[in-house]
Amino acid sequence: MPWIQLQIPADPDNADQLEDLLMEMGADAVTMEDAADQPIFEPDPGTTPLWSDTRVTGLFDADQDIDRICADIRDAWHQQTQQELAEIDVTLVEDKDWERAWMDDFTPLRFGRRLWIVPSWHDAPDPEAANLLLDPGLAFGTGTHPTTALCLEWLDGAEVEGRQVIDYGCGSGILALAALLLGADHAIGVDTDAQALEASRDNARRNQVEDARLDLYLPGDDPDTRADILLANILAGPLVELAPTLATRVSPGGHLVLSGILAQQAREVMAAYEPWFIMDEPEQREEWIRLTGRRIDG
Repeated sequence: MPWIQLQIPADPDNADQLEDLLMEMGADAVTMEDAADQPIFEPDPGTTPLWSDTRVTGLFDADQDIDRICADIRDAWHQQTQQELAEIDVTLVEDKDWERAWMDDFTPLRFGRRLWIVPSWHDAPDPEAANLLLDPGLAFGTGTHPTTALCLEWLDGAEVEGRQVIDYGCGSGILALAALLLGADHAIGVDTDAQALEASRDNARRNQVEDARLDLYLPGDDPDTRADILLANILAGPLVELAPTLATRVSPGGHLVLSGILAQQAREVMAAYEPWFIMDEPEQREEWIRLTGRRIDG
């Protein structure tokens, strides 16, 4: 069955109201997306920011009277806001197997020489490699973003065997689990989101990682232990604030790997860690930076 897609430009002040209106008019689904390729990098705590140029999209059954629905939307919007809608873009969308199409977008990804991220519906391209089974979902990271890819590539090229690893801001557990599959002895994952910790547990079970090899904690509950490798793929602001804390979690001579940093933020983050680490030159992928360093003895 085909569908009719209605797309309406909005701004942050009226996007939610438009979403509610489309649902009231019978939309089967409503989504919001960035209409101007404008990134949102570090929202304030407790906020859910929207882009300054947002597109609200409603999906309607093609059997409905779309002209009538568009007229009703315009009338209702005028009554609610005393304003006119600038435009409603109407598009016919052919029916398809949406789940199959979504799955086809995700194929195994290789990072370095021996590490693969493999969705559950695919066979591992190299059965002898370190194959991390991880399905794309709503949250927490699957290796497709440059910040995660930079960390995975570093792990693939590092001496991980037998090491102790901390993944600070673990999300899906992707970095901790990759380290374990590459031979790390034990990993600790820390995240502020309890759902992220549950996702990490689920992914550990899927990859047959024993409970004894991966421990998961909320910040403050994690043990005060030092690791040979600490990875933190979060954001520049928290990384700067956490510098004294993270420094105490790395063994002398141990490695620090930081990501989630924009190119213009790299020097500020490096400066925050230089009292404790000999920092390497940044590694860049698109607009994102990976920072690495080695802990000064003491």
